[in-house]
Amino acid sequence: MMLSRAARLGARASLATSAPRGPIVFSRAMAKDNKPRFSRAQNPPAQKAAAPTSESQKQNKQPQEQQQQRQQQQQQPEQPTEAEEPIPDLSKLPDLTQGIPSTLEYETAGSTSRSALSTVGDGGAPTSGGGRGKGELPASAYVSSSDRNRSWWARVMLVGFTAAAVGGTAYLGRDWEDDEVAKHPEQPNGWGLGLWWNRVKVRLGDNVTYYQDPAFEKLLPDLDPSFERPYTLCLSLEDLLVHSEWSREHGWRMAKRPGVDYFLRYLSQYYELVLFTSVPFAMAEPVLRKLDPYHFIMWPLGREATKYQDGEIVKDLSYLNRDLSKVIIIDTNAKHVRVQPENAIIVPKWTGDPNDKELVALVPFLEFIHAMQYGDVRKTIKSFDGTDIPVEFARREALVRAEHNKRLETLGRKKKGGESGMTWLGKALGLKPSNLSLMVPPPGEENQQEAFLKDGKMLQDVVRERGMRNYLLMEEEIRKNGEKWLKEDAEMQEKAQKEAMKNVQGFFTNWFKPADSEAQTPEQTPEKQTSEKSA
Repeated sequence: MMLSRAARLGARASLATSAPRGPIVFSRAMAKDNKPRFSRAQNPPAQKAAAPTSESQKQNKQPQEQQQQRQQQQQQPEQPTEAEEPIPDLSKLPDLTQGIPSTLEYETAGSTSRSALSTVGDGGAPTSGGGRGKGELPASAYVSSSDRNRSWWARVMLVGFTAAAVGGTAYLGRDWEDDEVAKHPEQPNGWGLGLWWNRVKVRLGDNVTYYQDPAFEKLLPDLDPSFERPYTLCLSLEDLLVHSEWSREHGWRMAKRPGVDYFLRYLSQYYELVLFTSVPFAMAEPVLRKLDPYHFIMWPLGREATKYQDGEIVKDLSYLNRDLSKVIIIDTNAKHVRVQPENAIIVPKWTGDPNDKELVALVPFLEFIHAMQYGDVRKTIKSFDGTDIPVEFARREALVRAEHNKRLETLGRKKKGGESGMTWLGKALGLKPSNLSLMVPPPGEENQQEAFLKDGKMLQDVVRERGMRNYLLMEEEIRKNGEKWLKEDAEMQEKAQKEAMKNVQGFFTNWFKPADSEAQTPEQTPEKQTSEKSA
């Protein structure tokens, strides 16, 4: 029995040693020295598949497997333990705080029981005391130096602005200067609070209107008494003299209205022509240079001369430095002339029609105003209110001409005395001439009264013949000397530009000249000064 039992144990040992080994599974068993230990898998997959399923075999198999594991552990050599890493000495590290006190010890004091990884809620606020501005320290402990500097400068600027506002308001309420007393007689000087506040409001209003009123109080220079044209005619530019439009095929194009040259050249002998446009002068000046190269328009005024009122551009004629009773403005927009509508003639906008005659049709009416020398053109324009002026004036002129022919038949051409032709013509047209002193004919021409009695001519016939004669002479001069005038004008402009550039350069170069060289004139050189002293 003893031999058979030893034989059985030896056979089991040989079967155990000859059985195939399964794959090694690295299991991390943490020991006391925190070093991983590696052991084989107790039940490899192949052995598990071939294991007996009965309970008795399982019970017999477990002691054998445990014995095999113990033998393998004894036969397996012990692995050398890794050398432990030396712990660095943190006291020898450089101080990176640069003297800034740390709050780490204060924050970690009394909170050793807290977890190093605190849970953060959905709202983003940490539950521990380490949040910015939400911890156990005051809020100032979490503000950086740059934030403190910005906050300090913000307070300084706020105080400065407040002081400036208070001081500026107090300064605006000071008494009027000598030149301001005449401008504001309704607001006298004084130390009362009400008077002081009134002066503040007036001065603030003046500062605002500085940007809304025209650039100058007098847009035109004083009128020369010897100037032969007592009336001023202001003309708009856009959709009156020119029309601009844009298309995808050609881009921006600009057209000149039919009859513009005749209109300007013919009426320039009767009126002081002024271009009054809402376009900025920098944009209107190149257009005007091509539209009127011979300068029949005497004064060009751009948007800088307009007034900004109630959100719209207004052409205020009171800034022209002219008697409004002798001023007429022709425009296409009634809102631009709403300040003085009694001086305005509103015409439809020109849209580019090459057969347009609206502008030329105004010439007889404007010519008649100059011929009759009315003292107030506003009354004349008022008499045509609500009508198309060219059509209405042609109708009245036709009636007057028919009445004139009947009167000639009744009175006869050789009868003298009675009512003069000019007075009768003005009454027939519903207009009253007031000043005819400027209608004296030039030498060599017959008087209007003589022409009326001799040839039966109406006043406008005589004026028209004279005006047409002057216009033809002017056209002849332009054909002969036009190119010469344009060349001289270009040379003058070039010379003016060079002078302006020279003045600008001299303004900057004078900064770098010494004081002695500035005191000496070009004629007085040092040699000449010494010779003068010796003499």
